[in-house]
Amino acid sequence: MDFQEGEILYFNKPLYWTSFKLVRTVRNTISRALGMKKLKVGHAGTLDPLAEGVMIICTGKSTKLIESFQYQTKEYIATLRLGATTPSFDLETEIDATYPTAHITRELVEETLPRFTGSIQQIPPAFSACKVDGKRAYRMARKGQTVELKPKELVIDEIELLDFAPDTLRIRVVCSKGTYIRALARDIGEALGSGAHLIGLVRTRVGDATLERCLSVDDIPGIAEQGRVAAEQNETN
Repeated sequence: MDFQEGEILYFNKPLYWTSFKLVRTVRNTISRALGMKKLKVGHAGTLDPLAEGVMIICTGKSTKLIESFQYQTKEYIATLRLGATTPSFDLETEIDATYPTAHITRELVEETLPRFTGSIQQIPPAFSACKVDGKRAYRMARKGQTVELKPKELVIDEIELLDFAPDTLRIRVVCSKGTYIRALARDIGEALGSGAHLIGLVRTRVGDATLERCLSVDDIPGIAEQGRVAAEQNETN
């Protein structure tokens, strides 16, 4: 491996890790192994701390490819709790309202989900990295300030119902860049005449990179050592 020349690494980002923590861990571990002061490392597509799954990490000259990876189709497995909402549309904040769910049947869900496929308009969550007057929306939202975000156009290719229970749904979503699955959970809850928020999210694919092909964070020291050995061999040759 030649991390300066450029490598593309697929990782399964752990739950509760920020995307930046994964980038920092990769960069610091490899830099120490190679005795380098500086190594360019970046990621293609942020994942929230409460989400896990495929994250593409690029090093060296391969960081130029990050933008192209960001535009690739993504696939998620999302678990929604029905009958309750939170300000962040996920578990980051406490439940702020509850709604009846007795009327929600599997048939109603299967009739509703197709309404969210194709080109749709979605209002991003207030608890997001979107900017309002130059400020990050989530910083304003966490201070209790009102955040008004404009709808954005995006494409959802597929939504498949995987499991249904009286108070939860598990769905598979194939979508474009810029899709907030938390916002989709909010909108599905409203369309069902109730409320909903996201309680679990796994990104299972980015382009051709699938979860099965991903490294774990435990593999980072090993790939750093591979890079060190390769660098020593290049110096010898």
